[in-house]
Amino acid sequence: MQSDYLSYDAIGLAELVKSREASARELLDTAIARAEAVNPAINALVLKDYDAARRRAARNGDGADALAPGPLAGVPFLVKDLGAPVAGLPMTLGSRHYRHFVPTADAPVVTRIRDAGLNIFGKTSTPELGQMPYTEPELFGPCRNPWNLDHTPGGSSGGAAASVAAGIVPLAHASDGGGSIRIPASCCGLFGLKPSRSRQTPGNPPPPPGALGVDLAVSRSVRDSALMLDLLTGDPGLAPGSPGTFLAAAAEPCKPLTIAFVTDPMFAGSLSADVRAALDDAAALAESLGHRIEPVSLSIDFAQAREAFLMLWSVVAEQYVLNAADLSGHRPRRREFEVATWALAHIGRKLGERELPAALDTQRRITTQFADLMTRYDALLCATLAAAPVKIGELRPTQAERLQMHAVTALPMEALMRRLLTEASNKAFAWAGCTELFNLTGQPAMSVPLWWNARGLPVGVQFAAREGNDALLLRLASQLEAARPWFGRRPPLLSARA
Repeated sequence: MQSDYLSYDAIGLAELVKSREASARELLDTAIARAEAVNPAINALVLKDYDAARRRAARNGDGADALAPGPLAGVPFLVKDLGAPVAGLPMTLGSRHYRHFVPTADAPVVTRIRDAGLNIFGKTSTPELGQMPYTEPELFGPCRNPWNLDHTPGGSSGGAAASVAAGIVPLAHASDGGGSIRIPASCCGLFGLKPSRSRQTPGNPPPPPGALGVDLAVSRSVRDSALMLDLLTGDPGLAPGSPGTFLAAAAEPCKPLTIAFVTDPMFAGSLSADVRAALDDAAALAESLGHRIEPVSLSIDFAQAREAFLMLWSVVAEQYVLNAADLSGHRPRRREFEVATWALAHIGRKLGERELPAALDTQRRITTQFADLMTRYDALLCATLAAAPVKIGELRPTQAERLQMHAVTALPMEALMRRLLTEASNKAFAWAGCTELFNLTGQPAMSVPLWWNARGLPVGVQFAAREGNDALLLRLASQLEAARPWFGRRPPLLSARA
């Protein structure tokens, strides 16, 4: 099984189990062996639950603790250590404060994952509270990109993407509140779909203001993500691949589309030569497939949109930091949080409540603007990131920035807070400022791995569609996948340890 494992996506592995060509235990043992071989290098798994997973695999459908007989029964799976509680397993959110927090109930998304028959055997790394577009939590140390260990796998689903790229699992749970599926998918040469806001699995408690985040996965094949969208958000009564499902949509021909070609850097300052080359290549590929490509400049006030996003983001930070006791049961202490997270939470408390209505109003206006634009276009092509994956540590706060962050919490002056928020966000957005708009608007957006630079690093491109039109994106993604296959591309780390 070891030698064949990488040849299959999740659907393919499930078919092996169903046909009894492989057992759930064989797949799990292979996944664990791969994890033990590569995780010391990439640091993607932060929690291992091997024994419980082995028991589930061995039960073969018998007993309450057995794997459900779902469409992905027996496929090994990893859950992101953020926002998706798994009963009985610690959920640290990448933070020292939450390192002893053990949820007692599964999140609705985890319930659906279990119903699909997926076998959860560990959890993947995330930056503290998912706040950063790179995965370097102080609690666990940096997660590394299998394509080049000196570079980031992105964030916040960095551990998930690194695990899939390194061949531990064919797909893994991921979530996206500002690009956290698409950014690591771009960094790691994977497919990553952020579903429409309306596809979000209902949760408890309800989403924070702005409802920026959605759950799905990072995957090596389009059809795996399509099936996961069915399993997490669709009608459980529909058979996989039946008419009306996203899996069926992914298998349908893609009609010729009118695609808006956008080279605006969004919240970033500029796009690198690598990204411009990847965009031009994607536009040419789409045109060769019969699509109409029209260059468009977005008439969006990016500064205002960015400010609104940051206000919503800071309110989320306040919720998980200064109101941490609501979840963990323990009073938050400064030493339990990274300085950037602590500072952002205080900004959220000082400015967020007063400015939240204006931020939500800006979100509504931008959503309307994009809805109007998308009446003229079927899809939109733009950058996922402003540059190729950055090196580990490149975006971390400098000593001078850390001192400023400490000062902001000790002396919470509004002018100082605004300046810090602008300067700190400039650094992150300069690289990862192309995805957040689609979290504001709620549109589906995907990063597609069509291009690698001269250094062998993946550079994804992003497509978006009208809110609710996830099926169109999946049809387009499948067409691109067939025209420019990426499934067989393997990072040097994976090839060396295969």
